[in-house]
Amino acid sequence: MTEQQVFFEDVAVGEQIPALTVTVDETQLFFFSAATYNGHRIHYDKQWAHGEGYDDVLVQGPLQAALLARAIGDWIGGRGRLVSFSVQNRAVAHPGESLRFGGVITGTHLTDGGAGLVDLDIAGRRADTVLMPGTATVQLPRRGAPS
Repeated sequence: MTEQQVFFEDVAVGEQIPALTVTVDETQLFFFSAATYNGHRIHYDKQWAHGEGYDDVLVQGPLQAALLARAIGDWIGGRGRLVSFSVQNRAVAHPGESLRFGGVITGTHLTDGGAGLVDLDIAGRRADTVLMPGTATVQLPRRGAPS
């Protein structure tokens, strides 16, 4: 597959970035907990999660944030750069649910040095429920500028 590079001149306010759709499973939750040294049993022990009042184990907020950052990274391509990223965890997600990560362009501007910056409203969602709203700014390459 050929990677497409998005350029600053090709984006406009109101455009959606391509969404990343993921269904997290319990194995992924376990390995993410291990990789991040997160020993909270609510992410891998169903009985514990039930005792805490949940129907199932929970998808970690940092995993959701990483998937949201991945959606942005996939869109900006190899020459793009994530400048800022801020999210809030607002709702729970469970394994087996289809989660969608993406955003919309809310602003574009050039820096004094000519760099092309793009502001985004971003979110992780389960159907129509916003799990993780946030904002991000990316720098995209300019057409004709050196790599």
